[in-house]
Amino acid sequence: MKIVQFLKDWTLIIAILAGILGYFVFVNIPLPGSVRASAGSAVGVIQPLLIFAMLFLTFCKVDPRSLRLCRWHLWLLALQCGLFLLIGCVLIALPHSGLRIVLEGAMICLICPTATAGAVVTKKLGGNVNNITTYTVLINLAAALLIPALVPFVHPNPSLNVPLSAALILGKVFPLLLFPLAAALTLRYAAPKLYNRLGRYQEVSFYLWAVALALAMAVTTRHIVHSQVALSTQMWLVAVSLICCALQFYLGRRIGLRYNDMITAGQSFGQKNTVLAIWMGYTFFTPVTAIAGGFYSIWHNVVNSWQLYEHKKSAANEASSVAKTVKQ
Repeated sequence: MKIVQFLKDWTLIIAILAGILGYFVFVNIPLPGSVRASAGSAVGVIQPLLIFAMLFLTFCKVDPRSLRLCRWHLWLLALQCGLFLLIGCVLIALPHSGLRIVLEGAMICLICPTATAGAVVTKKLGGNVNNITTYTVLINLAAALLIPALVPFVHPNPSLNVPLSAALILGKVFPLLLFPLAAALTLRYAAPKLYNRLGRYQEVSFYLWAVALALAMAVTTRHIVHSQVALSTQMWLVAVSLICCALQFYLGRRIGLRYNDMITAGQSFGQKNTVLAIWMGYTFFTPVTAIAGGFYSIWHNVVNSWQLYEHKKSAANEASSVAKTVKQ
């Protein structure tokens, strides 16, 4: 049990190291070129399937009757989508900007939907699980529509026209973000027993996330190693991921504070599905922008660890004060 708990406590670090080391081990094994190509193709198929499975299991725990629209949902949606559109318009207007790659990294960090584990952390911090679940559904819908609409203009594919490029992106993003919800709701009414059983296996999504993160870090490492992008640009991607993380947690908490839901709004806006961010980076943008998604995973977990520590310390101090009062 101690080993299992250790693995859970250090999953982020273990997954990151496993992905990085796994890449270097794989490239140094003497294998035929066809095997390497097949491995790359397999990862390209497995990653979306893992993201789909994580979302599906998460939505299997959702009760549609408990979902409620809050005012802060609208503010965060407007802010998240607005910033994504604003940066996209800047890149469309300045297609040869030297900051293109860095701004693409910011776009990924901004539009990326809320993490599937967001509800778990929110519950531990004393937030509202139903409200963050509602926002997760809303931002998945918004991202599924905005990414195909804007990315073909921001990062055009030279071999495809805009409508065809948008259709291809829509075909990859829309099923990945919305089909898990549709499948879970269909299962809820078609096979409620199976739906309830799957809803009890939320731990599985945790392990799926660990595997998906390791694969994502391996792919990110590959793009860093083979990238012709300057090291300074890569460092700027690290910096912009930190800025985006701090900004979104701050704004989320500030807006949530106005509606007495600070913790939930902060987690909804700041805690991201970073495996999806990394996948979006190397799939739709300049591949090296996956660095931004990879480091965002580190930053938001640092923030969460600090918040959980502070919450636990506060709870312990409160319990101690109550105990002293009772004794007196």
